[in-house]
Amino acid sequence: MTSLTYARSADLASASLPRLFAFTDPQRTPDPLALAQALGPGTGLILRHFGREDLKALAKPLAQAARRNRFALLIAADPALAIRVKADGVHWPERLTGEIRRWRFKAPHLLVTASAHSPAALRRAARLADGVFLSPVFPSQSPSAGAPLGLIRAASMARQAARPVFALGGVEIADLPALEARGFYGAGAVEAFSSSISAASPSRQVG
Repeated sequence: MTSLTYARSADLASASLPRLFAFTDPQRTPDPLALAQALGPGTGLILRHFGREDLKALAKPLAQAARRNRFALLIAADPALAIRVKADGVHWPERLTGEIRRWRFKAPHLLVTASAHSPAALRRAARLADGVFLSPVFPSQSPSAGAPLGLIRAASMARQAARPVFALGGVEIADLPALEARGFYGAGAVEAFSSSISAASPSRQVG
């Protein structure tokens, strides 16, 4: 399988954020380890284990795959696990952004991203995180997604943010250059990356 890369992103050694992130999901990502084999330099993977021990156990082999394939691995809402497996960072859901400051002090080397679903949440996350996933920009297949923000509103929010903003929810990979031109730094996805496991290239649907 050809690794998915994103050429616009700098090498991880530069400590800059990848522009394209895959999110795992207990239902929509049946095999995170296979997903990791499809990723390459310039991309990132966010492991969301939701407290499941079987998914937590994947953190170490995923970290090994990240170092081997040179993509960034972030662990959602679990900095202790991220530190233990030597992941690149932590992703925080909107409801837990208050934890960022404390863990910045305890583990300043970790890359930090956060989720935001409103202008106020975006402003708060941008003060604390290295990058923010704004969602849903478009209608999304995610069962937890709310009403879409819409491209015009979301792009305006992204341009005003103090940190890089990623579009998440209903975005197509082919739209990345246009999204970047409108002020987004990059994008995140679930199903597009999962589908790439069984295809030569990822589907065009992101989020």
